[in-house]
Amino acid sequence: MTEMNTQILSLICLFIGSTIFPQAQNFSATEITVNRYVDGTLLIPENLENPPLVILIAGSGPTDRDGNQSFMKNDMLKKLAEELTKNGIATFRYDKRVVKQLKTRTFDKNIRFDDFVDDAKSVVTYFKPSYSSIIIAGHSQGSLVGLLAAEAEVEGFISLAGAGKPIDQIILEQITKTAPFFTEDTKRVMEVLKNGETTTDFPPALASMFNLDIQPFMSNWMQYNPQKLIENLDIPVLLINGTKDLQVSTKEAQLLKEHKTDAELIIIENMNHLLFEINGDDLVNTKSYNELQHQIVPEVITSIVRFIKKDKSTIEE
Repeated sequence: MTEMNTQILSLICLFIGSTIFPQAQNFSATEITVNRYVDGTLLIPENLENPPLVILIAGSGPTDRDGNQSFMKNDMLKKLAEELTKNGIATFRYDKRVVKQLKTRTFDKNIRFDDFVDDAKSVVTYFKPSYSSIIIAGHSQGSLVGLLAAEAEVEGFISLAGAGKPIDQIILEQITKTAPFFTEDTKRVMEVLKNGETTTDFPPALASMFNLDIQPFMSNWMQYNPQKLIENLDIPVLLINGTKDLQVSTKEAQLLKEHKTDAELIIIENMNHLLFEINGDDLVNTKSYNELQHQIVPEVITSIVRFIKKDKSTIEE
């Protein structure tokens, strides 16, 4: 599965009260409604005062709080949240607003990338009075969302398989590799979108990517350059990518590192886009997106826990 195909599928998908319950593990889980757009699950370690809080932001498409979509279930974000909380870190993960829209059939064709950023900032604002240390961890597209939301006075930022280039550059690179005869058409349309305008002048083969309904979202998304955003972050940063990631290569993490030289960079061998260990070929890798038996690579958990606890001790000093 290519980066371009994944982004196209995700973009297409965009348009189509609190209850506490006990867990067998050493944490409690509470369902929380932050606002009319954001519902999520808060996990709190038991018998631990003032734990740090990690806000987990999902990647592209109609992804729910557990990291799943309608035809893709792997519980990646749920597993990540539970493992972190077992290690003394509170976590909050939430459904992207499009998930609720799909459930209620109230599709908002005017949705913008900035809406995802607003949702993440709302989550930070909601928890800020209750936690002295808040860290944002964004996965894939959620990394860019997190970079923008990190302006809301958080104590750390973690990029999990996050891209280092703007989305228009990523799409253009993929078009050039897989369908070079559409390169010039793609460049022309991208220039129109970057100027905040729309167009119907594109080949039918690119309609899934440049449909008129999608263009305003794309236009908004491509205004942001992760390299420039991470340069402006004045907080500790952790970058994690894997060598078996079919969507975001390790070069993307290295690019972010170049623009944030004091960031900690962790490259994990045989880890894929979902933070699972893959010891097979690309087919095995792709199948893991819809399999529940995989677990988060332990080095992801230990790296995050070490990063957060080191950061928290610095703040307390």
